[in-house]
Amino acid sequence: MGQKRPRRAWVAGLLALASGGLGLAAGLTAPRSVPTLSAQAPSHHEVKAVNAAADPGGVVSVSTGVTQAVKRVEPDVVGVENYQLVSNFFSQTSKLQATGIGTGVMFYKDDRHAYIVTNNHVVEGAAKVDIVVDPGKHHDADVVGTDPYTDLAVLRVPASVFRGIEPVTFADSSRIEPGEPAIAIGTPLGLDFADTVTSGIVSAKSRLMPVQDEATGQTLDYQTVIQTDAAINPGNSGGPLLNIRGEVIGINSCKIVAQNFEGMGFAIPSNEVKVVAKQLMDTGHAVHPALGVEGYSLASLPQQMWPDVPVDYGVWVKRVSSPEARAAGLRPGDVIVALNGQTVKTMAELRTALFQIHPGDVAAVRVYRGDKLLALQVKIGQMGTRLTTEPALDVTR
Repeated sequence: MGQKRPRRAWVAGLLALASGGLGLAAGLTAPRSVPTLSAQAPSHHEVKAVNAAADPGGVVSVSTGVTQAVKRVEPDVVGVENYQLVSNFFSQTSKLQATGIGTGVMFYKDDRHAYIVTNNHVVEGAAKVDIVVDPGKHHDADVVGTDPYTDLAVLRVPASVFRGIEPVTFADSSRIEPGEPAIAIGTPLGLDFADTVTSGIVSAKSRLMPVQDEATGQTLDYQTVIQTDAAINPGNSGGPLLNIRGEVIGINSCKIVAQNFEGMGFAIPSNEVKVVAKQLMDTGHAVHPALGVEGYSLASLPQQMWPDVPVDYGVWVKRVSSPEARAAGLRPGDVIVALNGQTVKTMAELRTALFQIHPGDVAAVRVYRGDKLLALQVKIGQMGTRLTTEPALDVTR
């Protein structure tokens, strides 16, 4: 207890996902991050993107601009309900029950289907997912793909659900500036508060925050996100963060929840959303680079298990799982301390450094094997994500 907590761990402890139970403002411990993805999605689906600086000479009134931005995007915003199979101990029966609600936004539509992006943690563990377009109007949604590493998911419904409605437009999130208006639309505290609009500013365009696994609390990675002071509450997860022109600059994901803290919400930048959402829409999974090892943060192991190395940080390799990693010379028991020149102290830092590398590239890996520091060259493989929802059930609500 006498040691000071690392800043990142302190932040992770305050994070709460912005999804929530129906009608409950329950704070959930966040799972979470996203590195830049290198894989290119197939081109037959085109997700609209615009230059956020277009028409720089145009004068926009903030008060009327917010109103117009909301009118433009609100028809695309839906509630997303997560139904899970709940067992009754006494009757020995199971039934579907709504366990949480978040938000989603329609970003692509063709002749047959409309596609909605939301957060992975909104649909994680679901046996059934509904979207709600108007009070009382529920539509079954197929979960096309999920990616816990970026906390994104894509849903699909018949195109007729959005008849006459155009998909949202994504802005170039690299061109946003701190201080510019930011508008959030979502479903805080349940469907009674659907289409709630809050506004504020972009507080910062590039904050590094943890992405954690909701079930285990394990930090998967650290992701660069947009910080805003627009109110983000349980149920807002997966909803859009807009600029004054009504273009999506991010997908709301989490906030800091702690006494004396307020106005600190975070959104996944639209440039990342476009890449991952297209991958999920086209193939059902997102592609991430893989080093080909299984391991643990050295600091997380009991000290009696530590190998005889001259450092107290790094990633201890439990198993080498890819032929490329074995061919490069990686062995069980090695302690990885750097990747492509970046110091690696934990598994999360290894993933963060790894996600900056393209599958197929050769990476420089430094490891301690006993007291010897070795420099290895490892060809990076690729890892695909799997659905985090339960198998589809043929049951009725």
